[in-house]
Amino acid sequence: MYIFYNLLLWIFFLAALPFLFFKMILNKNNRQIFAQKLGFVPEEILAKMKGQPRIWVHAVSVGEVSAIHPLLRQLRAAYPKGCLVLSTGTKSGQKVARERVSEATAIFFFPLDLPFIVRRVIRKVRADLFILAETEIWPNFLRIMKEEGGRTMLANGRISDRSFPRYRKTRFFWTAVLDYLDAMSMIRVQDGERIISMGANPVHVFVNGNCKFDQAAFMAEPAYQEEMKELLGVDEKDRVFVAGSTHEGEEEIVLQAFLSMRQRYPNLILALVPRHAQRADRLEKLLVQLRIEDFIRRSQLGAEGRKGRRVVLWDTFGELFKIYSLATVVFCGGSLVPRRGQNILEPAAWGKVVLYGPSMEDFLDAHQLLKDSGAGIMIRSAEELAERSLYFLDNPQELKKKGEAGKEALLSNRGATQRNFELARKLVET
Repeated sequence: MYIFYNLLLWIFFLAALPFLFFKMILNKNNRQIFAQKLGFVPEEILAKMKGQPRIWVHAVSVGEVSAIHPLLRQLRAAYPKGCLVLSTGTKSGQKVARERVSEATAIFFFPLDLPFIVRRVIRKVRADLFILAETEIWPNFLRIMKEEGGRTMLANGRISDRSFPRYRKTRFFWTAVLDYLDAMSMIRVQDGERIISMGANPVHVFVNGNCKFDQAAFMAEPAYQEEMKELLGVDEKDRVFVAGSTHEGEEEIVLQAFLSMRQRYPNLILALVPRHAQRADRLEKLLVQLRIEDFIRRSQLGAEGRKGRRVVLWDTFGELFKIYSLATVVFCGGSLVPRRGQNILEPAAWGKVVLYGPSMEDFLDAHQLLKDSGAGIMIRSAEELAERSLYFLDNPQELKKKGEAGKEALLSNRGATQRNFELARKLVET
């Protein structure tokens, strides 16, 4: 099966080469990224890799980097002279890692899972322990890591409803791959059961909870709220509707709800934060089409200030968690369209009630937690979004009570990071 897997990898790699070559010609940064993915880690990065033990953590993108950051923080505290290497798979993940993860000794792009490439990088890094965040399982990498004498661990692992049937059908392959993991730390009991049914050795499977609970609680600092108040020029009396991590097809719903809401609350402020900031041009056209003219882009706030405009369109990256701190009501996107949800724990960490759609497959534990506490409410249309939001705007005491209940539920579910740390330390020191 490894032969078949590698044959498919080569076919995809060769088919993608013309496209990658074109991107490299157009952009110098793409050349540097692709070089790292081919195993050519720059010498200046390798030179930073000093100290023992050497622990390599891989987090593919923004969500995984955020989730695993508390574990990196704890590893740094335990091994102040250790070498903590962090790799990512996307440019956005790399950007967040460089901005936020000061605990990392070195940061670079994860190599393509071709044997000659991963072997080259593994021998350069020489990690004692490799920690894979969530469930991006690379068969060649795990096999070669073990051949080269390293320990391996899956942290914050989950098996989604969408991917599980495919994994189960190919159990004959994954049984061999999962044997190369020394420990699998899963989020929920269901995730543990699923990875065992895929062929994992039950002795190596642990259910330790979700590190995202720890990260959200840790990040809610009052200084962020003050920063956003100054940026938007708002005070405690202003009502702010934050629509975060929205996807194509959701902004129309959000804006329809906003137009309905501001008939009753004409001074309502909307912070519209798309999941992908590069969609701002498209959203600006949508605002004009809907005759919403009192808007400003986030990138213009510093020079102009909001000047009473009621809609702020985010066209920059990395401030969503901070802007949630100002919200009176919150809609979290990726949920009214089939995108499997976004991180509803971030607004909950600020004590906010969160409205979201039915597509929450990637955040089932967070959805259940907030739903049970009354701080997570599912809606299915612009009408429901407006109706629920207006109810809470009309009943601020109930809104505050439910939001605080959600925050308390989040805080009471912390501890996954500590359990993952203990597991990692055991692997490093034995």
